[in-house]
Amino acid sequence: GLGYIPKEFIFVYFLGLPESIVAAACSRSGQCVLHVDSRSYYGGNWASFSFSGLLSWIKEYQEKRDKEEWATWQELILETEEAIALRKKDQTIQHVEVICYASQESDEHVEELGVVQKNPTSVTSASSNDPLDSMGTACSDTSELTAQLSEPDTAQEVPKGDMPLGNENCGGDAECSQSPLEQEKAENVPVEDVDSTKKNRITYSQIVKEGRRFNIDLTSKLLYSRGLLIDLLIKSNVSRYAEFKSVTRILGYQEGNVLQVPCSRADVFNSKKLSMVEKRMLMKFLTFCLDYEQHHDDYKAYEDCTFSEYLKTQRLTPNLQHFVLHSIAMVSETSTSTLDGLRETRNFLQCLGRYGNTPFLFPLYGQGEMPQCFCRMCAVFGGTYCLNHAVQCLVVDKGSGKCKAIIDQCGQRISAKHFIVEDSCLSEQTCSNVTYRQILRAVLITDRSVLKADSDQQISVLTVPPQEPGSAAIQVIELCSSTMTCMKGTYLIHLTCPSSKKTAREDLELVVRKLFTPYDEAELGKTIVAISDRKIVEL
Repeated sequence: GLGYIPKEFIFVYFLGLPESIVAAACSRSGQCVLHVDSRSYYGGNWASFSFSGLLSWIKEYQEKRDKEEWATWQELILETEEAIALRKKDQTIQHVEVICYASQESDEHVEELGVVQKNPTSVTSASSNDPLDSMGTACSDTSELTAQLSEPDTAQEVPKGDMPLGNENCGGDAECSQSPLEQEKAENVPVEDVDSTKKNRITYSQIVKEGRRFNIDLTSKLLYSRGLLIDLLIKSNVSRYAEFKSVTRILGYQEGNVLQVPCSRADVFNSKKLSMVEKRMLMKFLTFCLDYEQHHDDYKAYEDCTFSEYLKTQRLTPNLQHFVLHSIAMVSETSTSTLDGLRETRNFLQCLGRYGNTPFLFPLYGQGEMPQCFCRMCAVFGGTYCLNHAVQCLVVDKGSGKCKAIIDQCGQRISAKHFIVEDSCLSEQTCSNVTYRQILRAVLITDRSVLKADSDQQISVLTVPPQEPGSAAIQVIELCSSTMTCMKGTYLIHLTCPSSKKTAREDLELVVRKLFTPYDEAELGKTIVAISDRKIVEL
């Protein structure tokens, strides 16, 4: 038989990371969870796309039309109830644009290898609604990283292989990273190896053909190795469903040059760019930051100053001040207080050495794996999932003000004890007391790194300081092919910054030009760019 079918659920609408974590927690604690999304893919605004999947997602957001008409629901509302209608379409993403500087010769009939449907623009799988990433969307906020099962007793270097976060080793890359709930993920289907001969240029047809090798995140984040999300993954045992790689380089940008920033003790003393005096200055300051709360008198007089002003009072050269501010603390030059700057510097330093020589981790196959891991846990403990199924309205009791049911696109009323929803589907009137901020994203597919190294398998994070007074710093995350997010011979690069009331293109294009040389005839075939704006809740 079908067994017990509950009559009342905890109803979770949309499959983004926050909703998926809540759904997993409720299911694990014995609640009946019904997790629904109007879209056809897992992850919501946190999803990852193949190349063609991302282009389809962009096309969907560029279209103005609403979805098909739904069944009427007014007769299902009682006199003691009122309905709160939900939006049919996410309106938080704006100004989506795709720019191709790669050669498009002879690409008319090229298809993604392994694609079932012959029309590469039709939507079959997914993506996320956060920021848009590479090739068509942009994303990124700094988040916390994940780590292994058992924490090392002492700091040590991470092996070059992939790192499981749970207590058991993964048997295979794809199986460990995928949720059994997701549809067959185009990104993880093996395809023919790219020609071992390194091409001087990438072409659009190459990218389309190898499109399944791309996993382009809508939300680009790194995880602090001692952050709350890492701790949650380990304690909940959700870490068994994913693997991670350590970020290998922290980069800085100064006077038009990209430089590698030493941050661990070994890196500082091995650096050839710092004098011996600078090495001692930097190590003394970083040692102080680790236990700054025990030396309150040393910074008490500067508590009302910005962190940038405080650094000028320390025995640090301008170069060291620049790297501490932008590459280690990663804070604003004009608005971050001394205490906040010291706190962020300590957080960075405390995360060093847990799983690698930098504080950050990145999940194989992209951030889209994170919500799927939590959805898998929810399903294991009895959660029910339904994609391509929209909710028309919430049914609220007039007396208590509590949500008691929902009405879906078919006109079916479903009772719910609690209703958890992403804010993007709520009306402006419902969210009138919510403060939003705009995040600008750009995603690049390039054939070169921002900083050439002996190995082409580097995962790097770079903070580009504000280009003009009052503007924000731009965070750059560069991913190599070993992260399973792009094809061999290419890099996937995410740029993110808070909005200065301009479009993503206006704010980010200048930095793209500085990092990757001007887009003239000599550089055709080097870059594909996707940019967008996204409105998110201000916490």
